[in-house]
Amino acid sequence: MPGTLIYAEVQKGEIKKGSLEVLSKAKEFGGDVSACIIGSGAEALAPELAKYGADKIYVVDGPEFENYVPEAFVQAFAQVAEQVKPSVIFASATAQGKDLMPAVAARLKVGAISDCVDLKKEGDKIIAKRPIYAGKAYAMVEAVAEPQVISVRPNSFAASEQAGAGAVEKVAVNLDASKIKTVVKSIEIAQSDEPDQTEAEIIVSGGRGMKGPENFKMLEDLAKLLGPTATTGASRAAVDAGWREHAFQVGQTGKTVSPNLYIAAGISGAIQHMAGMGTSKVIVAINKDPEAPIFQKADYGVVDDLFSVVPALIEEIQKIKG
Repeated sequence: MPGTLIYAEVQKGEIKKGSLEVLSKAKEFGGDVSACIIGSGAEALAPELAKYGADKIYVVDGPEFENYVPEAFVQAFAQVAEQVKPSVIFASATAQGKDLMPAVAARLKVGAISDCVDLKKEGDKIIAKRPIYAGKAYAMVEAVAEPQVISVRPNSFAASEQAGAGAVEKVAVNLDASKIKTVVKSIEIAQSDEPDQTEAEIIVSGGRGMKGPENFKMLEDLAKLLGPTATTGASRAAVDAGWREHAFQVGQTGKTVSPNLYIAAGISGAIQHMAGMGTSKVIVAINKDPEAPIFQKADYGVVDDLFSVVPALIEEIQKIKG
């Protein structure tokens, strides 16, 4: 492959895990792997990209990039891409990645393939696998023009350390201020000690069957027992009832997740919910209704009252952990 360029997304002063995952995958494919990082003080994060395989790191650093402003970031990244001339551009399919990449592709006059869950290389082309019809089927998609612009759902690949050359080049970009119509004054991120659902390796979600907000405490306890990469989630029904904040919602109108383990407690499995978590590696459903649609998608199903099953599960894990 002649060359790959990764968009390295920054949040809370750190590179998003999903960006490191696509960087690792690009390294696996071979060829020259570059990364572009945009932000205020972004240069300080370059060594992290080198650690995960970046041979060259293009840094766009300046106070005007302190917050993500689509028009400014599109201009900056597109100018870097025009300079690098990669055959492939990868980004993580986070909210920011899904916003940025189609606009970059349009500016470069090529198509974009969004929210992929697997990639394979055939010659110089990448074949991308992406869910369609709310996750009921998959399409294998190939870009016909270069650069191929592809975003990948977080947790689709492992982030593995494999040192790259890590040469840093600062890029001065020329922004057309007349095209920047938005000013971002602040970004409010949900305050939580738990990892973000889109990057968590384990998610314990609750639905209407939780009966009330106070019962989510046992799901939080279970998630804590399962380790620092575990978090909690909720169905739309639980969020609409006011039991959890929208930041916790998993589904078509919430977050799309792909953890290694997804535990659904008291979630019937509406198609909108399954569209958001159907690519989870292992799905465990706990529901007292044997006809609940979630069991059709689950790898393991427990037909029982979650108020009996979850406490028993917590107790057994506590025993194992001592």
